[in-house]
Amino acid sequence: MNKLSPQEEKELLDFIKVWLKSHGYTQKDLANELNLKSSRTSEITKKIKEFHKKGGVYHIAKNLIKIEQNWLNNIPTDSEKEKENHSYNQLDIDSLVNQIKKDSL
Repeated sequence: MNKLSPQEEKELLDFIKVWLKSHGYTQKDLANELNLKSSRTSEITKKIKEFHKKGGVYHIAKNLIKIEQNWLNNIPTDSEKEKENHSYNQLDIDSLVNQIKKDSL
């Protein structure tokens, strides 16, 4: 596949930003859906370029449609399920202290 031109890349990112806003989601939500560790625009762009390399604009659209369908159907992603299972990955000190207090009673 041909590479995305700088103009095409800019237009695609603009579209994605409007698309996210119209659904009430953020770049972080998109990064979670794409299984990215960072929600930085550069990381999302890199992933979009990977999609393009594998199948052009069609492949990009196919993946964005799948993400949109998940959002519309409220299907949690694997990364969201993982966060639910590991609730202490980012320690919430107050809730941890409260749980300790409950357990000690």
